[in-house]
Amino acid sequence: MASSSPVSNPSGKSGSSNRGFASMDPQRQREIASQGGRAAHEKGTAHEFSSEEAREAGRKGGQARSQNSRANKSGSNAG
Repeated sequence: MASSSPVSNPSGKSGSSNRGFASMDPQRQREIASQGGRAAHEKGTAHEFSSEEAREAGRKGGQARSQNSRANKSGSNAG
């Protein structure tokens, strides 16, 4: 019968596998992610926010945060 214990990982991290992006050390993940970002910019497919787009995104985020905060406060007072 097969054992259900997790596979030992040489990095000392817990988990059942030492494969894949999530099991890599954070520095290696950053290196790979930055390569993807550079490639997207070179190809011309990377999105760069204009100041107007950034302002709108920040406004929407602030509104959503405010609404969530109000909903949580009114919900916690009901009990």
